[in-house]
Amino acid sequence: MKEKLEKIVNILKDNGKTISTMESCTGGALANAITNVSGASNVLNFSAITYSNDFKIKMGVKSEVIDKYTVYSKETAREMARAISEFTSSNYGVGVTGKLGKKDPNNKCGNDNQVFVCIYNEGVYIDFDVFVDKDDRRDDKLEVLEVVVDRLLNYLQ
Repeated sequence: MKEKLEKIVNILKDNGKTISTMESCTGGALANAITNVSGASNVLNFSAITYSNDFKIKMGVKSEVIDKYTVYSKETAREMARAISEFTSSNYGVGVTGKLGKKDPNNKCGNDNQVFVCIYNEGVYIDFDVFVDKDDRRDDKLEVLEVVVDRLLNYLQ
C-alpha cells in the first residue's frame, strides 16, 4: 500500500492538486496514511474526524441529508466529501461514514458492517461501499483503507 500512497501524493503534487478528508468510522486512517508519505504536506490541506452528527453538520454536512438518509448512507458520505472539499478549497474531498461491526445507540439504522465512501472532485461524486467482517476494528479500518486507496489511485490515474 505504501507505493500506492506515494503514487497518490505524487500525482496530486505533479498536478498542483490538493485533497482533504472527513472521516468517521475510520478515525482518520486515510489522512494518517497520506501523511506517512514524504511530500504529503504539499497536497493534504486538512482532515477532520467527525464521529458525531453534530460535528458533521458543523463541518458543512446538511442536517437534512442526515435526517432523510441517516448518517450511515451514500448521501451522507457524499455530503462529507463535498463539504470538506469546499471548506478547505481542496480539489478533492473524501468522505467516510459507516459502522465497523458495532451497534450505534444514537443511530440505530444501517448495516453494522457497512462503510460508505465518496471521493468528490469539483461536482463529480465517486461512490462506493465496503463491507467489513473482521473481528478487530483495526483490521476493519485497514480493509476500508486499502479499498479507498485503490479507488482513489484508480480515479487519479
